[in-house]
Amino acid sequence: MRARARALALALLALAAPAPPGALAAEPGARVPAIGYLANEPTPESVPVLRQALADLGWHEGRTLRIWYRYAQGRPATYPQHAEALASLGVALIVAAAPPAVEAARQAAPHVPIVMVSTDDPVARGFVASLAAPGGQVTGITTFAVEASARRVELLKRLVPALTRVAVLWNPANPSAALDLHHTQAAARALGVEVAPVEARVDSDVRPALAAVEQRRAGALLVLADPLLLAQRRRLVSFAERQRLPAMYPLAEFVDAGGLVAYGPGWTETFRRVAIFVDKILRGARPGDLPVERPRRMELVVNLAAARALKLPIPSALLLEADRVLQ
Repeated sequence: MRARARALALALLALAAPAPPGALAAEPGARVPAIGYLANEPTPESVPVLRQALADLGWHEGRTLRIWYRYAQGRPATYPQHAEALASLGVALIVAAAPPAVEAARQAAPHVPIVMVSTDDPVARGFVASLAAPGGQVTGITTFAVEASARRVELLKRLVPALTRVAVLWNPANPSAALDLHHTQAAARALGVEVAPVEARVDSDVRPALAAVEQRRAGALLVLADPLLLAQRRRLVSFAERQRLPAMYPLAEFVDAGGLVAYGPGWTETFRRVAIFVDKILRGARPGDLPVERPRRMELVVNLAAARALKLPIPSALLLEADRVLQ
């Protein structure tokens, strides 16, 4: 009798326990939540990683979760219309994988939670009140780290030991860029390297900016993180190749486009963390209560083909430090 009562109690407890997302979605009439994904373009280290990480947390696309994708494809002016389209679909949250995407999502859907991936300082951009206590509708990950500025200068000096002047391409319209430039200048000064800043605010500025870089007669080029410059990465890489100019970039996408070397966030780990934010919000957490995270580590990516084209020997110690080497 006791055994039967115990079995009945366990059965009742099992029925009362919350079911995983898959079980809920399998029931007839169950509502499948939808999220939006807003970015410049799909990459192997973003969407596939996010999908798998969400599946590991119980959110299987097409079964327990619907994802709507929108891409700017190098045209930042289209972010607002894409954000409005996602808002009209009634998504539960938006993953915004670029600073302009975050801003567009905030404007189009002021009451929808946003999980950001921002290369900018989200406090300086006004996305969050602070990293520890974001408040409002935005949380997620910022890859902006001023200590990376000094590291890029140091790596560039190791690549070009005789370097005395570096041209720095930056966007003064980006609120984070001035801080990045300041730390870059301080690091360069400590190494006896002169910084020649060159500005590019909009697409039409890129051509005269590259002409200015050429006129500076610098021994290397350093590109600061910015959505405009990322969208122009193939043009910048091609310019550096033509000018036989060693160049340091802030993101691996530049190296994948043929650039020499990059030091920046690892996207695989970043998008795994994004999935955790999505999971928490879909389960009821408020974005303003979830602290913004920084990358746990930065990655060094080196392109040996680009180095050979420049006839630039890469120190073996630096190759050993690299997280990824393109042959």
